Amino acid sequence: MTAGPRTVKARRLGLDAQSEAIVLLHRDSAICRSEGFSAHTRVQLRARGRIVVATLLSVISDLIAIDEAALSEAAWTRLALSEGDTIMIEHLDPVDSLSVLRSRIFGHVLNENGFRAIIGDIVAGRYSSIHIASFLTACAAPPLDEAEIFSLTRAMVDAGERLFWPQPVVVDKHSVGGLPGNRTTPIIVAIVTALGLTMPKTSSRAITSPAGTADMMETLAPVELSAAAIRHVVEAEGGCIAWGGAVQLSPADDILIRVERALDLDTQGQMIASVMSKKIAAGATHLVLDVPVGTTAKVRTAKDAEELSRGLLAVARDFGITARVVIGSGDEPVGRGIGPALEAQDVLAVLQRRPDAPADLRERAVRLAGVLIELAGLAPLNAGGALAMSILDNGRAWHKFQHICEAQGGMRTPPTSSHRQILTAPASGRLTAIDNRKIARLAKLAGAPEDRAAGVELLVRIGQDIKAGHNLCVVHAEAPGELDYALAYAAQHEDIFGIES
Repeated sequence: MTAGPRTVKARRLGLDAQSEAIVLLHRDSAICRSEGFSAHTRVQLRARGRIVVATLLSVISDLIAIDEAALSEAAWTRLALSEGDTIMIEHLDPVDSLSVLRSRIFGHVLNENGFRAIIGDIVAGRYSSIHIASFLTACAAPPLDEAEIFSLTRAMVDAGERLFWPQPVVVDKHSVGGLPGNRTTPIIVAIVTALGLTMPKTSSRAITSPAGTADMMETLAPVELSAAAIRHVVEAEGGCIAWGGAVQLSPADDILIRVERALDLDTQGQMIASVMSKKIAAGATHLVLDVPVGTTAKVRTAKDAEELSRGLLAVARDFGITARVVIGSGDEPVGRGIGPALEAQDVLAVLQRRPDAPADLRERAVRLAGVLIELAGLAPLNAGGALAMSILDNGRAWHKFQHICEAQGGMRTPPTSSHRQILTAPASGRLTAIDNRKIARLAKLAGAPEDRAAGVELLVRIGQDIKAGHNLCVVHAEAPGELDYALAYAAQHEDIFGIES
């Protein structure tokens, strides 16, 4: 490609903007002057037969030369550039689906074609983070109706790949989240696959929590598996626990999740579409949905749980999936660990049948696994739990889990933190509450999930009588600064632990 009015040398800036494609141009460059480019203009980059839509940022210092364009890692990688390459920068054609988005902002109901247009443009990279944030908030108020949720789910499924399995029964599980430490998935996968069921589990990384299932599992085995690798593991072992973002299953979901994380927004309609699009794309035929309910959980009331359950089951029915919702307590975190490696230790304790294994995590996993066993026809109603417990107790689940980890690339030992601090009770009394949101915030300030060993280790449970100075939890961090941030937050929020005298 020879140099021209809209062609400039490409430079790899080493800028990590996650998945966002960004191009930096000097404000006084010929291309900015001739094309009228200014900061936050959406432009089209061309090189090597590839096209990437990027956000332009304007530089007024000598950070970059006047005749070059500096690219973020996402833009550089997608264009497959090498040092010395040139790129062409053009105006982006109008994005027609933005008019559809504006219609939703003004309260109009969208049809399936509208959602397809928006989701297609999001996956193609034509929407900036600002556009995506607008879409998410437009879907929050007024909330999506049942037909819109179905249409959004369908659009998200069709925008990516789908896995198809020869087995007539493919089981899956999902928790709506909001409950720290609720890491039942690896235990469930190990139990049901030990019984011969097929469970290709794709999981998410953290959105607003200190750990997602994929973050936790990554401390035990590789999770970034291609579609071919997932199929190979499932053919060999009957199941897997992989990061869904590494394959093109509902690719719009991971893009939306990144913006949801920044907004700290997770609306019901979007949540249903997010959950069900991944399950449908993964090829599930039978599904158990875990809905924890508590005053500081994501779902706070029984009424909210019932509404969410109806929405989830309606979409499952429309797509031919046999599903059951299990509504359970969300009053306090599950297990002891909050954070990837700490949660992994809880999972190992349950699978290895250690005496100190957290009973609540064990019981929750067995209950959900039992429902899947019943849905799959391996046990009659109310008998699945006993069968699931027997598979855990006789060691078959632990044996199967090790084989799955090896098939995914080899079992790992979870890391341990280098900095720790115990938090103690300020007064005597009975522990009546643990604030899920605040304890999760404490774990995130300590460095989770980015620092895999960071988080919070709980030492008490609700209902326990404690004395002043009693150990409540251990804060784990990888850096002293993050430990200090977490401890400062804890000092300002003594109500993380509710103690009544």
